[in-house]
Amino acid sequence: MSSPATPPGATLRAALPRAALLFGLWVVIDQSAKPGNLAVGALATIGATWLSLRLMPPVSGQVRFLSLLVLLPRFLWQSLRAGIDVARRTLDPRLPLETGFIDYRVVLPRGSARNAFELISSLLPGSVPTAESESTIEYHCLDVAQPVAEQLAAEEQAYARALVPGRLHG
Repeated sequence: MSSPATPPGATLRAALPRAALLFGLWVVIDQSAKPGNLAVGALATIGATWLSLRLMPPVSGQVRFLSLLVLLPRFLWQSLRAGIDVARRTLDPRLPLETGFIDYRVVLPRGSARNAFELISSLLPGSVPTAESESTIEYHCLDVAQPVAEQLAAEEQAYARALVPGRLHG
């Protein structure tokens, strides 16, 4: 499971929090403390953790949680704006709709950091990621006349400030 670039113990350090989250999810869904159910949950957790490490191996980098927390109001505001904008465009036929696709040249490398950025950016008003390549993310936009690429660049830059290259994380 470890790649040659992965230091010893890095996979285990990534596996433990994943396993804890997956087992916690199992307990919430199952809502039972019966030993048999917990044993099945433990087995399911082992399998799900192994699969998650195969599908999404630990990557180099670290998250500045305080910086990420500072982004929360921005994230909530963008989400609210997106909902209002889409509702207005849906309910008011006079508002322009110039739907189409744009390719945004992304700085973040493929992996969990870019996936999280795609999730965050999907809440920008009237845009949703639809595909990606090594260097771009394709977005479907309700109005391609808007400065969507500039908004995406600002969001990516704000999000990137919460990331630190270096140590392995899962």
